[in-house]
Order: sequence, then C-alpha cells, then structure tokens
Amino acid sequence: MTFSKDEQPKNIPESNTTDNVAVPKNFLIPFLLLSLKQWNMHGYKLMQVLLDLGFTTIDSSNVYRTLRQLEKDHYIKSNWEQGEEGPAKRIYSITEEGEAFLKTCHSSFLQYQQMLQTFFSIYTNSLFPISNFTDKND
Repeated sequence: MTFSKDEQPKNIPESNTTDNVAVPKNFLIPFLLLSLKQWNMHGYKLMQVLLDLGFTTIDSSNVYRTLRQLEKDHYIKSNWEQGEEGPAKRIYSITEEGEAFLKTCHSSFLQYQQMLQTFFSIYTNSLFPISNFTDKND
C-alpha cells in the first residue's frame, strides 16, 4: 500500500527500509523469558542479550518495568547478589509458571510462523507471478 506524504499513517514508517523496524511490543516478554530459561542474569545483561537477539532499540525503563510485572505475575523471581566489585545486582531467573507461559508463547509463535509463511508466499508470488516467467517463444 502506497501513501502520499500527507496520507502517511503516523504509525507506519515512511521509508521502505527495514533498518530500524521495531520489534513488536508483545515480543519483549517471550524473549525475556527465553533468555532467562537459558541463563540467570541481571537486567543490564538481559538488555545486551535482547540486542544480540535482534532488538534494534531497548528502552531500559520498559525492560525493568516488564521484569517487575513478570515477577509480580510469578513468571520470574529475583534475588540480590553481591559481586566482587561494585554494588549488589538483582539476578533474575524463570519460574515454572514462566516456563509454562513460554511454552504457550511457543505454540502461538508456531501459528504466527505459518501465517507469515503464507503471507510471504503470496507476497512474493504477487511481485513475481509465475506467468511473467513463461518462455517468450510460446
């Protein structure tokens, strides 16, 4: 869908590049839980892992707010750990409830994956319809 500059919806980027496409908001929780399923870690390290996993920008206040909510919902737990240097750090770990929720996310993502495969198949075919590739000598 193409829009003139005046018609461009505010929530859709004007350019067609994917350089700074934001990860959907609902991806933060599953990726935090997935990271904590692998390792117990503090918030700053979690943010580094999120960047490594493909998040292009990280709002640290949103990450910490989400961690507090996950702890309140019993999906994660935390404890303070005194390091050899510097102040104590809050170390987060996933709970059984968090692992159950992560499993639900996995099932949902499998459905999304199938939908996205269908989307890309249709989209690619609409850009390059098979009829365009027939032999010109026919």
